[in-house]
Amino acid sequence: MRRLPLLLAFLACYALNAQISKEIFESFKLQERRDVSYYFPEDDDKDQKHPLIVVLDADYLFDQVVATSKFYSRFHGMPTSIVVGIHQSKESIRLDDCAFDEETGLPAEKGNGFFEFLGMEIIPYLDLNYNTAPFKMIVGYDITANFENYWLFKENSMFNAYINISPTLAPDMEINVPQRLKAINQQIFYQLILEGEKNKDTPRILAMDKAIKAIDKESLHYYFDEYPNADHTSIVTYGIGKAFDNIFGMFKPISPKEYKTQILTSEEPVFNYLETKYKTIENLFGIKKTVALNDIMAIYAGIRKKEDLESLKPLSDLCKVEFPSTMLGFYFEGEYYEQLGEPKKALRTFEKAFGMEEIDFLTKEMALEKIDALKADFGY
Repeated sequence: MRRLPLLLAFLACYALNAQISKEIFESFKLQERRDVSYYFPEDDDKDQKHPLIVVLDADYLFDQVVATSKFYSRFHGMPTSIVVGIHQSKESIRLDDCAFDEETGLPAEKGNGFFEFLGMEIIPYLDLNYNTAPFKMIVGYDITANFENYWLFKENSMFNAYINISPTLAPDMEINVPQRLKAINQQIFYQLILEGEKNKDTPRILAMDKAIKAIDKESLHYYFDEYPNADHTSIVTYGIGKAFDNIFGMFKPISPKEYKTQILTSEEPVFNYLETKYKTIENLFGIKKTVALNDIMAIYAGIRKKEDLESLKPLSDLCKVEFPSTMLGFYFEGEYYEQLGEPKKALRTFEKAFGMEEIDFLTKEMALEKIDALKADFGY
């Protein structure tokens, strides 16, 4: 009998740590029960907010979206996110959910209820019970990809990002979507994905792509990816990873290409690039991202390359906050005073750096070399 409490404790801990769960959701709007899957990231910081990704056609797409989300967040390509999958494979349920009027192109019959089910039940439930960020994304495939566009026609779009995988378009959608994207004032990410295998929707999808590309608007982040070797089934696997790469590109650490083409070519102080990048991430995703060491080092390299002395001081101040136990902040500050021609301040600052933890390429030996050189040059 003594094993029972241990077994129950183990099961309780397992349930708490479980990342994926499935439940039957009682919907008032649909007047029926629906299967819904959830993925919650493991996160030690309970105050951390997570973007919400809504996945239609969950029977086909949920596992791929979760796997992509886990991979990208693991390697810093996106913030850790909550994923909710709406299952629609039983009988003709996806066709009923996404039905539209052949004349108006608007949701018809059960489609209106499904629209309200997501917008007035599922998403409010998650916002109320979990630490969701303001940023929300929706993913759909063929007929469900078409359906997700209807949220664009609300006065304020519930979603900030749309992934449309090979949409089966309702009437005039290739005209209405570009018009709405041109009119909407929110920051919107819109990803359109097309396979190489031609069908009756291909010319309309290409027409929609052309119309969206003609929109000149800073708040619209549009991406179109076509995969000539993909068919209507394989397009899902082809498209999801690239779509995440596009939408969460700003969240990724500074790349060598970004360093060469944007930091080194900019006429602004180098530190401004880092400051703008992290403010943009916070504004777009509603998340205050911890500054990555990779980005600190990229900015430091840019400062040295461009001999931008004034950027060293704010960089050192930032490092004291983000990496307080390391020598990073004081070492950079020491270099600032050294180049400014203030050897006494430089010496005291390098001595502080020497007493702190090593990090990346910075070692105590480097700080000691600076200290000895200053003492020798100025007779201290």
